[in-house]
Amino acid sequence: MDNFDNNRKIKVILIMAMTLDGKIARHSMEPVDWTGSADKKKFVEITKKAGAVIMGSTTFETIGMHLKDRKNIVMTRFPSRMLNKISGDKSIDFNAIEFTDKTPSQILNSLQSEGFDSVALIGGSTINTLFAVENLIDEIYITLVPKLFGNGLPLLSGELDINLELEQVDKLDNNSILLKYNVIK
Repeated sequence: MDNFDNNRKIKVILIMAMTLDGKIARHSMEPVDWTGSADKKKFVEITKKAGAVIMGSTTFETIGMHLKDRKNIVMTRFPSRMLNKISGDKSIDFNAIEFTDKTPSQILNSLQSEGFDSVALIGGSTINTLFAVENLIDEIYITLVPKLFGNGLPLLSGELDINLELEQVDKLDNNSILLKYNVIK
């Protein structure tokens, strides 16, 4: 019914920073202020090139604003509640943000019909997993940050079996590396 067209042209790029023990945050409301400036610069570059970003409502609340110069799609079970929550915020460009309860496939179909050929998936763990379960992720950029959290949020959750092919490794600064993988389908 809402399955995504397998002949699609839109590319889904998962982009995350992660500790060496596989955590994307200590807890769901932790700001991503532990990754360094080189990672942030690369994040902006990749997401602006994509032109659109998809995130969950907790990620949106953690960021605290929409990402400029990109279409922001915020997945939530309660779009009207999220919209009401930020309705008085003058800093938000409501033409550049969409709160939706659509499925990942429906979102991609919509973006493709709007002319997008790629989109950046920026978390969190639940949203990443929704796309992974439907086999919709094409590329993965992971910045490995030399930190260990022990406890925290994983990149993905649940049982998955996804094969990856390493395409590129870049040293971002003295301590962090960016890994680029293609998802083998």
